[in-house]
Amino acid sequence: MIVVVGSINLDLIVTMDRLPAPGETVSGKTFSTAPGGKGANQALAAARAGAKVRMVGAVGRDAFAGEALALLKAGGVDLSGVAEVHAATGIASIYVSGDGENMIAVAPGANAAVTKPAVAAQPFKAGDHILLQHEIPFVANEAVFEAARGAGAVTVLNTAPYRADAAHLLEKADYVVANETEFDLFADALSLGGTTREDRMRAFAVGTGRAIIVTLGGDGVLAATPSDFLKVGALKITPVDTVGAGDTFCGYFGAALDAGLPLQEALRRAAAAGSLACLKPGAQPAIPLAADVDAALAKA
Repeated sequence: MIVVVGSINLDLIVTMDRLPAPGETVSGKTFSTAPGGKGANQALAAARAGAKVRMVGAVGRDAFAGEALALLKAGGVDLSGVAEVHAATGIASIYVSGDGENMIAVAPGANAAVTKPAVAAQPFKAGDHILLQHEIPFVANEAVFEAARGAGAVTVLNTAPYRADAAHLLEKADYVVANETEFDLFADALSLGGTTREDRMRAFAVGTGRAIIVTLGGDGVLAATPSDFLKVGALKITPVDTVGAGDTFCGYFGAALDAGLPLQEALRRAAAAGSLACLKPGAQPAIPLAADVDAALAKA
């Protein structure tokens, strides 16, 4: 089973020709809402990949909560671990430009109420794959790592959004997934040796005994384990909206590991899913189904 411990948001999305500069007002073209939050996005991606998924998080008792959970419910995700608290449901304000790039501001709201006792009480089991991100309090993630280790579960930490004070968490995860900017910043924070990104990835993997995966957008994925280094290409696409691509990668990657696929194949499926997620606007609405990924890989 996949257990995702993380954020649940409602995304407020404005499309525009170009992103604003600091202090600038730019007229938008369209406005829409969609369920989001890195944790919820990854849970839905894992479910659409075919995995059995349980979501652990929190929403408010407000009008946004139902909409934020709608696609998870429709996707068959177990929501028994989602608490209702006296706080606003988390929101993300997203600007998307004509070339698919984006700017995002997040107000965590109820996500800040995901507490250490709440996650420590979760029934993690041997063989579970637990997905984590940096949109809930660090103490909650730390409690998950401790409980997962005791249960014999496998942990996958997505290092987004980047937070400098999160460097100590990386060595606690079995798999770390970072984009290239996040990894470079953490490599500096952890004083990893080497002159190239590959050298620094190898240094992390050997020094911690963990696997580090770095996503490169259209250039694919790199992965280092204590004994190997892998490179996987991305699908060749013209992106419409890159919001949620990294979360789609993580959800599909966790689902592939949970299904027992080798690391190379897990990366290949996850990279293809992440590429396909860029072909539609929004985060959760753009997450592809497993059949879509199978078809794309068959053509690649």
